Amino acid sequence: MSKPLPLLSAPPQERRDAARNREALMTAAAALVEEVGVRGVTMDALACRAGVGKGTVFRRFGSREGLMGALLNHSETEWQAAVMGGPPPLGPGAPPLERLLAFGESRMVLNLRHAELIEAAGNPGARSVGALSFTTMHVRYLLDQIGVEGDLPYLATALVAPLEIIVLREQVDRAHVPMDRLVAGWSDLVRRVTRAAG
Repeated sequence: MSKPLPLLSAPPQERRDAARNREALMTAAAALVEEVGVRGVTMDALACRAGVGKGTVFRRFGSREGLMGALLNHSETEWQAAVMGGPPPLGPGAPPLERLLAFGESRMVLNLRHAELIEAAGNPGARSVGALSFTTMHVRYLLDQIGVEGDLPYLATALVAPLEIIVLREQVDRAHVPMDRLVAGWSDLVRRVTRAAG
């Protein structure tokens, strides 16, 4: 399976001033989230922080949900770049089983760190189709590299499900499962699925 994996779509070509505004808005929004948390970020505060008019913010993102979705997309694109070309074991260069284990832990950490952002962007169970497609295809690719036989699309979907925020929040918030146990549980599941491949 040498077919390249789909990354989230890049924004269309834009004018230099629009690109400058977008970059200023994304930088300011990320800084605001760090300072006041997701709930504290408003469109007014973002416009003030970025030094642009409120109309520019609404034209760019449409709504607060749109802004949160843009922040998620930016983070997702950076993470996907690390998976595809960053240092091992998450990126290329490590054995496929090591990459798969690193991938799962990294995805859990990312999703839990962005839990409030995911909720603020809309339905927490409906992440970007591109993001879900990427994670599932990458897990399927690694399973194939490991030599796992069987219905790889189904197995990949089953392995990705525990990494999604709706499942993670249930484990962390309601069942109070610590992070090390989540990682150990997912690693155990991966090893069981891949055991027959050696």
